[in-house]
Amino acid sequence: MTDTDAVETFLDEAGTVYEEYDQGYMNPDVALERLRGHVEDLEDATNE
Repeated sequence: MTDTDAVETFLDEAGTVYEEYDQGYMNPDVALERLRGHVEDLEDATNE
């Protein structure tokens, strides 16, 4: 996966989290935990 692909994936996944939070499907703690996981995935992908 290229860095560009990793960033695009992160932005898509983060966007999904924001949408689900805005629609009331998750509380703030869950949203932050999911975002944290996506940030870690992005860091891993760009450090390879």
